[in-house]
Amino acid sequence: MRAAILHAVGTDSKLDLRDDVTLAPVGPTDVRVRIRATGVCHSDLSAMSGVLPQPVPLIPGHEGAGEVVEVGEHVSTVKPGDHVVISWRPACGECDLCVGGQPYLCMKYVIESFSKGNFRFGGDGATAFGMAGCGTWAEEVIVPWQGAIKIDEDVPWEAAALIGCGITTGVGAAINTAKVRPGSTVVVIGCGGVGLSVIQGARVSGARTILAVDPLVSKHELARKVGATHTATPEQVPESLSELTGGAGFDYGFEVVGKSATIQSAWQLTRAGGDVIVVGAGAMDDMVSISAFSLLFDGKNLLSSLYGEADVRHDFPYFAKLYKAGLLDLESMISSRIRLGDLNEAVEALRGGEVLRQIVVMD
Repeated sequence: MRAAILHAVGTDSKLDLRDDVTLAPVGPTDVRVRIRATGVCHSDLSAMSGVLPQPVPLIPGHEGAGEVVEVGEHVSTVKPGDHVVISWRPACGECDLCVGGQPYLCMKYVIESFSKGNFRFGGDGATAFGMAGCGTWAEEVIVPWQGAIKIDEDVPWEAAALIGCGITTGVGAAINTAKVRPGSTVVVIGCGGVGLSVIQGARVSGARTILAVDPLVSKHELARKVGATHTATPEQVPESLSELTGGAGFDYGFEVVGKSATIQSAWQLTRAGGDVIVVGAGAMDDMVSISAFSLLFDGKNLLSSLYGEADVRHDFPYFAKLYKAGLLDLESMISSRIRLGDLNEAVEALRGGEVLRQIVVMD
């Protein structure tokens, strides 16, 4: 089968596009999925550059959807022919985190997927891991049954793929983590695919004011289309802060870039007693500095939102229902539909910062 393999990390790394890749055998609790659509997400770029540590050789891709081809003998949740969204953070359902209501923090299968010799992909000189245990930049993948979540068959493949990461991460940050209240004020820093999803989550939650901040003015129109009431470049933010909040600050500040500077900006833009939610995935050596005095006396809550704090068993189908009801605009977030062979060009476009979600549509 065809797949894109990364042999070395780096800021200018290239993918090896091959057609001789094979899959490991399907285990008793595994599901084999034919990928029908997969996104080119900024996290894939972070994995290729080394910001998000991943072993190599690696098949990137973690935001995908497809059709079940084969299941292990102990799998009862899905069957061949079912449409599924891939979860890059499958929860075991048995550890303290899962039982305690935080399945999005479960690392069991992520760790196992990178264990020595536990390759999901093989072939003549093409043995490789899958990113986050997935590797959706391949025509087929094998995941544990917990990582293949069934959805309705009338959800288009491209929309289903977006639900696998960007939508769940962003909409979930607003709905699950922040629990944005109706009538509240929100600022979202970063208008990429996940930032636009945060905006949509805030809109669905009933926020009355949503300020979208991005240095690229070209992204402002789409931010308004999906729910932002106002837009600004970083230079325009002080004026917007005064105009929209009287200088008091926003009820919720979402950081969707993954940089210490923008985390501090979100902190400064959030009112006393408000919630600051970190959604962007940053580098391990990028340290955030907030004074101990401010941490206590400003009364703000600094929250992280990993994978939108989702229980994907509920949230994937729920977000699909919101989409079908016309409450989530997923089509507008797709900047282009491409083929697997276009991935090197797609990665370069993502590095340039102008594109939103490029979706690989498989033949």
